[in-house]
Amino acid sequence: MAWSQDEERMLAEIEQHLVDDDPRLVARLESFNERVRRSESKTQRPPGAARRPRRSTVIILISWLLIATLIATLLIMVLRLDAAAALALAAAF
Repeated sequence: MAWSQDEERMLAEIEQHLVDDDPRLVARLESFNERVRRSESKTQRPPGAARRPRRSTVIILISWLLIATLIATLLIMVLRLDAAAALALAAAF
């Protein structure tokens, strides 16, 4: 539904008053609108296009893999040490 000319004129006046009264608010709103436009353009991908993971997601995934590898290595070392200690104890008796 289209706006009437009176409504458009009133909105233009309100907008002009806001611009005159608070230029910081205008700058914030323009920045917000630009971010919304960018995010909308990112979401409008052609069907079947793969979405790349964020850098933070990749870093977290690599960190978890590294932690799991370190824990597995430590467990293997401890179990081998326990087995070697048990063999040495058995050989002493």
